[in-house]
Amino acid sequence: MSFFLFYQSCYGLFLFTYPISFSDRAFFCHGRTWRTMLQYGYDERTEILKKEVDPMTPKIQMKTPLVEMDGDEMTRILWKMIKDILILPYIDLKSEYYDLGMKHRDDTDDEVTIESALATKKYGVAVKCATITANAARVKEYDLKKMWPSPNGTIRAILDGTVFRKPIMVKGIAPLVRNWEKPITIARHAFGDIYKNTELRIPAGGKAELVVTDAQGRQTRRTIHEFKGEGITQGIFNTDESIRSYAHACFDYALSVKEDLWFATKDTVSKIYDHRFKDIFQEIYDKEYKTRYEACGIEYFYTLIDDVVARIIRSRGGMVWACKNYDGDVMSDMMATAFGSLAMMTSVLVSPDGNYEYEAAHGTVQRHYYKYLKGEKTSTNPVATIFAWSGALRKRGELDGLPELQTYADALEKATIDTIESGTMTGDLYSMSSLPEKVKVNSEEFLNAIAGRLEKLLA
Repeated sequence: MSFFLFYQSCYGLFLFTYPISFSDRAFFCHGRTWRTMLQYGYDERTEILKKEVDPMTPKIQMKTPLVEMDGDEMTRILWKMIKDILILPYIDLKSEYYDLGMKHRDDTDDEVTIESALATKKYGVAVKCATITANAARVKEYDLKKMWPSPNGTIRAILDGTVFRKPIMVKGIAPLVRNWEKPITIARHAFGDIYKNTELRIPAGGKAELVVTDAQGRQTRRTIHEFKGEGITQGIFNTDESIRSYAHACFDYALSVKEDLWFATKDTVSKIYDHRFKDIFQEIYDKEYKTRYEACGIEYFYTLIDDVVARIIRSRGGMVWACKNYDGDVMSDMMATAFGSLAMMTSVLVSPDGNYEYEAAHGTVQRHYYKYLKGEKTSTNPVATIFAWSGALRKRGELDGLPELQTYADALEKATIDTIESGTMTGDLYSMSSLPEKVKVNSEEFLNAIAGRLEKLLA
């Protein structure tokens, strides 16, 4: 044992046996406060110095790049911290980088968003940071050329596919709906509807019509409304091809996790548009999945959207809930909040041709970002972003035959959950947790606590 290690051991023994408070001990640690010590590897829950990653340890090698889409505000800050603390010490990361920050999207006339989606089609796996969707206030704040569309909407329109979102459940944080015992997965159709709409302001006395011109030039017209005063109108669409791929994705996913699939629309009101979704789902189920579902002991259940909401509330959870685009947008946020936090949900877009885009299912945490700019430490929850990275790396490992990359992703998720369940957590979880012993830490402290457990799991 070297003199330095012997000194450190004796010094540590003094600190943790001498009858002084925990906070007092920290000031003996070379003049650093306990928060600074955690930054350098100090685990305040177990009061030990965590082993640093050996720089000589071989890193996990990747064969194929994944597409990395950087984002905005506080989530952009967390993005770099996660890479620096949890990923780069262990993985020789290969990524094709795209900056989807609001300013760069504006500088490129949003071409960078399209390029990132096309790169995802090329490489098959992407991981995306949360991004700003511009509104009037953001146009002014960032001095934008125009109100650019949602980057998520642009990417999803190019990739097509279904977004699967599932809550991350941890000990000490019970769902707000007391009878929910298992997570509920939202399967959102991520194509068309109001996200690719055409809309107009209507002047007083105007008439809105729906006009369809077929391949031979023949037109079919329907009057939408004859306006006496001013008003608004919009046109939306979907395609049989996209609905079919959505249905297959939902049926396959539910089969893979052995959970019932529930689907709902408002076909009693929308007798052509919504009814088409219902008919395609039923046709595909009867022809291709009914026998397999029965053999697996799961079921496909269709009902109206208002009825399914009531049934979900009364259920014990544990199903896949297929939703049309807008319904899925709303219900996934409701589900995340009801299970604990918007930052405690996984999200992956699965396209019909086998492409995967993993993302955090929440916003850019603007309020925390403004605090960060003032030099304040924030307790922003990075779990959804961590799980976006772990999901993308696991899928990359699966597709490229790299079991060590899959093992790393599993360990990263376990280390994250174990850290929370041990009582170390960010402010949003601290306010909800029923654990008897818990401590609120800032984001960097939380990531370093995860890093300590990750190192042990990978040792």
